[in-house]
Amino acid sequence: MTDEFVIDKNLSIEDQYQLLLKQMRSLLNKSENLISNLANASAALKQTFDKINWVGFYLYNGAKLYLGPFQGKIACSIIELGKGVCGTAAKEGRTIIVPDVNKFPGHIFCDADSKSEIVVPIKNGYNIFGVLDVDSDSFDSFNEIDKKYLEEFCNFLSKNIFQ
Repeated sequence: MTDEFVIDKNLSIEDQYQLLLKQMRSLLNKSENLISNLANASAALKQTFDKINWVGFYLYNGAKLYLGPFQGKIACSIIELGKGVCGTAAKEGRTIIVPDVNKFPGHIFCDADSKSEIVVPIKNGYNIFGVLDVDSDSFDSFNEIDKKYLEEFCNFLSKNIFQ
C-alpha cells in the first residue's frame, strides 16, 4: 500500500464511500500480508468517517471470532458464534445494523462509549472469514447507505484479500 490516501469530508456520505472504495481497491493488495491489509483498511475507514469511534475485524478460526486489526479503544479479544452483534452476524451470515446497542439482546459491551453499530460478515459463499465491526458514539449512526458500501467493501476483501 502506498502512503497516499485522499479524504474529502465535503463530499456526501455516498461519495465518500465511493472514493474510499476506489482507493482501497488500488491500495490493498493480496500479495501483502493479510494483517497489514486489514490494519490499513480499518485505519482508512476510521480516518474517512468522523462518526466512527471504533472499527476493526474479528477473524474466524473455525470455532470462534478472534480480534484482528482495529482502530479505537481496547476491545474484546474472543467472541463466540451467536453471541453479541459480531457473533450473531457471523453465525447468520448477514449484516446487522444496531441503532441502539442497549436494545440489542446479548450485546457485548467492550466500549461503553459505543451507542450504535454495524457488523458485516466477510464470507465466500457459506465460508465465513470474519466480520467487519464498526461502532459509533452516537445513536442511529448507520443506515442502508453504510450497509451497501460496507458490504461491497467486505465482498472485495473476500474475493481479493482473503483468497
